[in-house]
Amino acid sequence: MSTTTTETTDNAGLSTDHSRAVADGAHTHGQGTVPESSRGDRATSFALADFPLPTGREEDWRFSPVGRFQGLFGGVLTGAAPQVEIAGDPAVTIERVGHDDPRLGAAGAPGDRLAATAWESFAEALVITVPANHVTTGETIVTITGTDTTPAAQHVLIVAESLSEGVVVLDHRGSAELAQTVEIQVEDGASLRVVSVQDWDAGAVHASSHRAVIGRDATLRHVVITLGGDVVRITPEAAFTAPGGEVEMNGLYFADAGQHQEHRLFVDHAVPNCRSRVTYKGALQGDGAHSVWIGDVLIRKEAEGTDTYELNRNLVLTDGARADSVPNLEIETGEIEGAGHASATGRFDDEQLFYLRSRGIPEAAARRLVVRGFFAEMISKIGVQSVQDRLLAAIDAELDIVMGQLIGTDDLDEADVIAAVESGVVK
Repeated sequence: MSTTTTETTDNAGLSTDHSRAVADGAHTHGQGTVPESSRGDRATSFALADFPLPTGREEDWRFSPVGRFQGLFGGVLTGAAPQVEIAGDPAVTIERVGHDDPRLGAAGAPGDRLAATAWESFAEALVITVPANHVTTGETIVTITGTDTTPAAQHVLIVAESLSEGVVVLDHRGSAELAQTVEIQVEDGASLRVVSVQDWDAGAVHASSHRAVIGRDATLRHVVITLGGDVVRITPEAAFTAPGGEVEMNGLYFADAGQHQEHRLFVDHAVPNCRSRVTYKGALQGDGAHSVWIGDVLIRKEAEGTDTYELNRNLVLTDGARADSVPNLEIETGEIEGAGHASATGRFDDEQLFYLRSRGIPEAAARRLVVRGFFAEMISKIGVQSVQDRLLAAIDAELDIVMGQLIGTDDLDEADVIAAVESGVVK
């Protein structure tokens, strides 16, 4: 890997109200027309009218192809939400509730126009609850299948009640133009893993706001995997509400020619003695492939004892691909355990390739080994075997395309790789 890009600000941030009290339309702003200097000062509101149409010049939209989101910007969306199928532990409660259910919106107000559109447009929400003190026997798989490209909205609420343990997988497939909200509530002492897979068909447009709140001594492991679709923008946010909480946010993405994949994260440390780790890795190939990763971490003055680190790595496999990566860290107190961030974007490492080829590994197999090694740590952190196997197969399929283009062959026999590893030539 080569260059590193980091941006850090030390501006004092103002507290933003993320409670349901803003449901009447009130929200926070920077003063006058001056852009907010702190991530904590960004506007939040349940009212769509409070968010003007983006032009692409705003900080939140400067890397985004706003023209490709026009179908989701206009106003209330009237399309049918994607079909939902659910399988898993029967003890996990599944409900479909109306927009007025008091549990909805408790994880915070929307932070951009797409999120506000999703909030105002959904008619029915899906609520998934892991009961208190219950440890699930397997994953709850929520398969979300788009069958229509008429702009639509969807709302999902996932609740892990106190002292429970559970795994929920959101598996997005098919074709859709979707504005989505995923609320996550991890109550005191609970442990929850949420895996969101974006494996849409070509042409799909998906904007999803994930808003999570983590209680006392609670743990959230949040995983995002983005593979398919034309334009995908995921904005995960995590806020600690009591001491002792922990959040681990991992992501893996693979962008092809013409695809735009954007992940914008915000971790809000507003209480003492909490821990966060953010790690995202992506690969890009093909003309016009574009990935965007923005990692914002705010340590407020009350958050003494915070321990946080965020990391983004991008591997550019071909010419014509572009990766934008911006980690931001704001610290308002010096009484912390640790804080750091790193970002790097680089091309294929020719030295690694030479090392493998000098030991008898064919070029195609050597390239596959390097890319698999790049993703190996992230795949192991998914924690759901079926998703891991599917992801490995998808990565191999992507590599078949690029390797054939680069070296002019379709002979990518995996047996060469396996034999090399098992013989001890590659370790």
